[in-house]
Amino acid sequence: MPLSVIPFAAALSMMVGGAQAADNPLLAERGRSRPLVLVAPSDADPVAADFTASIAAPAARAALAERQVVVFRVVGGRGEREGRPLDPAATEAFLAELGARASGPATILLVGKDGGVKLRGVRLRLDDILAAIDAMPMRRQER
Repeated sequence: MPLSVIPFAAALSMMVGGAQAADNPLLAERGRSRPLVLVAPSDADPVAADFTASIAAPAARAALAERQVVVFRVVGGRGEREGRPLDPAATEAFLAELGARASGPATILLVGKDGGVKLRGVRLRLDDILAAIDAMPMRRQER
């Protein structure tokens, strides 16, 4: 392969990898943060309301930030990361990666820095989520 092709191939590979991360927010978070995800049909859903209330307090936000947690919400089919909207294609890729459906029952998921789903449930309490994070090997190394 001629030398001029190698830099082009490397640049193309980086662009494709960057495009994949842009298309799927979970890929962009891998190794950097722990996504905490709410998927609900509407804000009126009791699970969505309870989740939003549980993470709104300053102490809860501080505990999540200390553990490098970013909050994603997909409510009514619209996705957001930390309150900022996600592109519809990114939201679809995000849901597909999690095996979740926007039209299904409300679900809360905790994703580890490795990209794997660590907890999945309907009524996950914040204390249980924080305890699960604190038990993770990566988290123990961070302290």
